[in-house]
Amino acid sequence: MRAAVNAGPVLRNRATARISAAMFTALALSLGQIGDRAVLAVLAKSLALTLGIFILLGAGVWWGADTLLASWTHGGALASAASLVITVVALWLLFRAVAIAVVGLFADTIVAAVERKHYPEALASARDVPLARSLRMGLGSAGRFVAVNLLLAPLYLLLLATGIGTAALFLAVNAWLLGRDLGDMVSARHLTPQAMRDWRRTTSARRFLLGLATTALFLIPFANILAPVLGAAMATHFYHRSRR
Repeated sequence: MRAAVNAGPVLRNRATARISAAMFTALALSLGQIGDRAVLAVLAKSLALTLGIFILLGAGVWWGADTLLASWTHGGALASAASLVITVVALWLLFRAVAIAVVGLFADTIVAAVERKHYPEALASARDVPLARSLRMGLGSAGRFVAVNLLLAPLYLLLLATGIGTAALFLAVNAWLLGRDLGDMVSARHLTPQAMRDWRRTTSARRFLLGLATTALFLIPFANILAPVLGAAMATHFYHRSRR
């Protein structure tokens, strides 16, 4: 009985070690393919589209904030400065949502490129994800990110008193969200909707770690530019290795 009890933590530690090793392998393989022509093309298109959306979004947020603050403060430099700060913070917070929604439109190309190089047998049986479904999945991802984080905003504020509570909760919640979204980008090419739900239930730890790694990339300057593309490539490795 004692041996069985002691074996539990050992097995969990081994499983965690295997998942962590798989994450680093997926990251290394994804970085090694960043120069692939198809991946570079997606990176260029997604960056251009993300920049265009941010210009429009930034202009809208600044105009709305400036109009609202001007009505309260009768305009002036203070209102303009506050509007600029609000715009910068809003765009920083929304970058992940917009970037993942955009890369979702081109995710099929990234996944196919990774499968072509590393999993040719899976590529042969894959089915293309229609643009309408990719758009639906991307908008769903962005919507969940905004809705969940707005819902948790009061808790984020309360946890500021702990020093690290807000950051820890933000990372955990968004790792969960991002792991689901990235996993769906790949599994949609190979599984039915019901099979996708079953796969999510059996791979929660792997997907959480995938989401955590990608969320961390989003927080690193310059690396956050590559984060959506790397996340999609890493998700492809995670998916196929989890199916073995």
